[in-house]
Amino acid sequence: MIRLLHTADWHLGQTLMGWSRENEHEAALASLVEIAVARDVDALIVAGDVFDTQNPSERAEATLFRTLVELRHRLPAITVVVLAGNHDPAGRIEAPRPLLAELGVHVIGRVRRRDEALDLDRHLIRLAPRAGGPDVHVLALPHLGPASLPPFDRHGEEPGSPVVRAVRAFHDAAIASARARIGATPLVVTGHLTVGGGLESEGAERRILIGGEHAVPSDLFPSDLAYVALGHLHRPQAVGRPTVRYAGSLFPLSATERDYDHGVSLVEIDADGSRVEHVSIPRPVGFLRLPARGAMVLADVDAALTGLDLAPDLPLERRPFVQFSIRLEAPAPGLKADLDRIAAAHPVRNVGHLVERPDRAAEPPAPVPRDLADVAPEDLFARAFLETHGFEPDARHRARFDSLLDRLAETEA
Repeated sequence: MIRLLHTADWHLGQTLMGWSRENEHEAALASLVEIAVARDVDALIVAGDVFDTQNPSERAEATLFRTLVELRHRLPAITVVVLAGNHDPAGRIEAPRPLLAELGVHVIGRVRRRDEALDLDRHLIRLAPRAGGPDVHVLALPHLGPASLPPFDRHGEEPGSPVVRAVRAFHDAAIASARARIGATPLVVTGHLTVGGGLESEGAERRILIGGEHAVPSDLFPSDLAYVALGHLHRPQAVGRPTVRYAGSLFPLSATERDYDHGVSLVEIDADGSRVEHVSIPRPVGFLRLPARGAMVLADVDAALTGLDLAPDLPLERRPFVQFSIRLEAPAPGLKADLDRIAAAHPVRNVGHLVERPDRAAEPPAPVPRDLADVAPEDLFARAFLETHGFEPDARHRARFDSLLDRLAETEA
């Protein structure tokens, strides 16, 4: 039997509305290590987006390396597979590869080929089985950039998306090549992409297929695979079948992820098949919506924060994040500043607000012109402002827009 832990989307170095997440990452990764030790896992797969940016900070990199060293100390036989995601610097993440190999860590930043075929010596990783168990291999595939895919014709007449066909052709060839080497023994495949049917987190995940394409179908992965370890979507979930799974992020990376049950996926593979269990990770700090349902007026915010009954001397890194939902009856151009001022008097971290406006009588939508040249820029601005905010722009908003138009005209001149 092989017991592996699947995780993804750490986003080390991320900030939220200017607030550092470093302490949360360190706490969540400490929990991950404890889960790995308690469950006595043989392998760990990190399915991309280890870092949040292409230029991670020194502390973000140190957190990664410290976690890998701790895993090796606590589980000397563990095999670790780290894949690059779309956020990761592929070359930089591979740079310490010779050193990390001494810790049993396989780092895959880019697709590598040999003789025009996938380099299986790099991408196909054997996991040593426990006594009496079958061999298990991991086909370690990172985020696929344009250079990773076979040539495709965007303007061909064949139906369907040429990009999705290219992604399918790549996976078909990679899996067939792995099967030719290992036969019918259990095979785990990784991926960092969006699979159709997966539930996204609004505003949190980029659409990362080439050319504006969005998702690949779940039948990209053959049913005989023991497990598919996916990254990119932050909600823990299976797609299509229980063994095609996103592990999700370690904790909420945005307000839309506040209600997820974050954690890791524990996978056991033996001669009888695969079993998957979601293991929750304790949330390092609270992430609240005030109020929990509906909305409040601005005048009630101070009392709602007082009602949280938080210790006034709570250290900054332990203060909960709070997103407010505010009901407005009229324009409130200073709302953000007011919320910042009120929140600053309490041991919380303000990460933004939602606005609820009174229902307006249904009005027929204004006809959309066939040509934007038929509409004055000021009218387009007013229409967009109304659709976004629920009320007409006032003289101050219009003056600011006119100023931007003047600056644009000066630039073009």
